[in-house]
Amino acid sequence: MNHIKIDPERITSDIDRNIFGGYLELGYPAVDINCGVYSPDYPGVDEDGLRHDVKKALERLKMGVIRFPGGNFASGYRWTDGVGPREQRKARHDLAWNSVVPNQFGTDEFMRLCRKLSTEAYINVNAGDGNIREAVDWIEYCNGTGNTGIANLRRKNGFDTPYKVKFWGIGNEVDGPWQIGAKTPAEFARVLTEYTKVMKWADPEIKLIAAGTSLWEDNNIHQQSRWVEYLQLMLEQAGNLVDYISIHRYANPLNQMPWENFISFSEDFDQRLTAYEGLIGAVCLERAIKHKIVIAVDEWGIMRLGSQEMMINNLEDTLIAALNFNIFIRHANSVRIANFPGMVESIGISNRVRPNKPVLLQTGYFPFELYSRTCGQFALDVFYSGETFTGTYLNRTYNGIRTLNVAATLNEPRKQIVVYIVNQSQYEVMETSISLTRGEFSRGVQVYTINGPDVKAENTDANPTLVGLRQTSFETSGKSLHFNFEPHSVTVLVCGIR
Repeated sequence: MNHIKIDPERITSDIDRNIFGGYLELGYPAVDINCGVYSPDYPGVDEDGLRHDVKKALERLKMGVIRFPGGNFASGYRWTDGVGPREQRKARHDLAWNSVVPNQFGTDEFMRLCRKLSTEAYINVNAGDGNIREAVDWIEYCNGTGNTGIANLRRKNGFDTPYKVKFWGIGNEVDGPWQIGAKTPAEFARVLTEYTKVMKWADPEIKLIAAGTSLWEDNNIHQQSRWVEYLQLMLEQAGNLVDYISIHRYANPLNQMPWENFISFSEDFDQRLTAYEGLIGAVCLERAIKHKIVIAVDEWGIMRLGSQEMMINNLEDTLIAALNFNIFIRHANSVRIANFPGMVESIGISNRVRPNKPVLLQTGYFPFELYSRTCGQFALDVFYSGETFTGTYLNRTYNGIRTLNVAATLNEPRKQIVVYIVNQSQYEVMETSISLTRGEFSRGVQVYTINGPDVKAENTDANPTLVGLRQTSFETSGKSLHFNFEPHSVTVLVCGIR
């Protein structure tokens, strides 16, 4: 028997809605090179060439922020290629993904999409083969109010009112040798110092997100991971102007690894995130950095290797997505932005797999929608005792991993506790008691379950609902309830309390 205990007054942090963030990357080979949303030749599009079915699916996710234009693509992007009359824009060969990008979807189209989705924009400037002037001009184009050539260019293109873009990222995966313009810790710390200084001069109100760590382990091209050194030098030299440090972390299902090893990714990520929080705190304390620097996990999910494997979206994606959201909730005090790169792939419009076909909701879509829709305003501390397992993720062994991965939030206005449970067992039902240490359950419990027949289950055109969301309810009262969690499942319990 597993036991979960919750005290509604043990609030650990408020939750930033920006953890439910999206991500668009131009030129990415697994999706349409125009981000999968701009498709003027598709039968159902709006006046801006944006697909109605895609917009409808994205609206359901209620995203707080969307990152653009990448990703690896950002390290070679010239933003001026994507503004002005479309017929005058020139296609460019993208070196990051070896694709030809027509630049028909650029800054203004992205901003229109954000406004239609009621979401904030997060623009990633080119700190690969780009320069400070390009970054500053981009800020002025988006946010400038003066009578300058760059601000007037935006007005000439039909947008009199400044966009007031708040979030600006500097660099992408600069620690990775695969990146255009990759940099050593010392090189990037110096670059970051100048970018942050001048970008804040351009607009003191913006929030700056500095590229932190993507290379956590030594990789197969003999690149040594130096994530501690990167972070330390970045904060020592530019910490007074940086607001967020971004990190990337993908689960890698390598070489048909045993299930216990693959699913222990969450334990590995949780440990690394805790270490990163400690490093930020230590350097800020030593350097007397007064403002709070927080974390943007602006890429996360599953990274499968190989062109065909990249297209797979199965129940593993569901579980990894839910495990990530549980981590973000438990680390809500430090994780304030998170961006899901599978935003477009999860609605099944990949050009290379399903060209010109309607939206097909993939397995990664459902946890994003469910967590975004049900998440309360505050994260709660949760006590758990019960079954555990051992897993080895990328040569690190973790003992005592909780079979039920649990997070909880408080929705104070609605007087609800929302409990998020991922049963990481591939085959076993987990019998569980959930109790309140303060207050009582009242009214009914809404139960949302995402599952499929096995962990490799996929939604296809032939079987579009093999993995999906089920909703049930039951009545309860008193201080405790019992529930049996299905194997390899994500379950959300929305519980009234008094």
